[in-house]
Amino acid sequence: MSASPELVLASTSPYRRALLARLLTVPFRVIDPQIDETPAPGEPAAALAARLAAAKARAGLSAGCRQLLIGSDQVAERDGTVLGKPGDPAAARRQLLDSSGRCLTFHTAVCVLDSASGQAATHVDRTTVRFRQLQPDEIDRYLAREPAWDCAGSFKSEGLGISLMASIETRDPTALQGLPLIWLAQALRDFGLPLP
Repeated sequence: MSASPELVLASTSPYRRALLARLLTVPFRVIDPQIDETPAPGEPAAALAARLAAAKARAGLSAGCRQLLIGSDQVAERDGTVLGKPGDPAAARRQLLDSSGRCLTFHTAVCVLDSASGQAATHVDRTTVRFRQLQPDEIDRYLAREPAWDCAGSFKSEGLGISLMASIETRDPTALQGLPLIWLAQALRDFGLPLP
């Protein structure tokens, strides 16, 4: 691998962009991978996240440029049902009401692809979030202060959403925010990028 590959984040998520900026001391480019994120029939949530992360990384390939491409995706599930981003306040409120007192599992996948060698490394991090019993007025106050309808699960653990939780079980707290930096840092070192 060359000493200075171009780093590309294949994601439009502002959360992933901010997380990657925390990790890197070198510039990186952000692209919109524009892939179909429709789950295959019966596809498990973790497999869906891994497939989408790899597809995003591959979508960023450019001819003639040596790149390290980073694709990532997160899929939330509750009792085996995949939860999408709510998209609006009413759907976010329903998601949080349905999650009250229950557990959600977040599968956060990341794929690093070396365009020069074709070598790829993929990882799926699993985080379990248990909500405390939530009252409708608490949910309304939360969503009024922290609109989270662009987040699967309808909350932001790095913000006020932490107040909705009874517990979080994870190996990497950044995974829940959208990009598992502990694994990613090691993967980038393995591809020859010195960190820190």
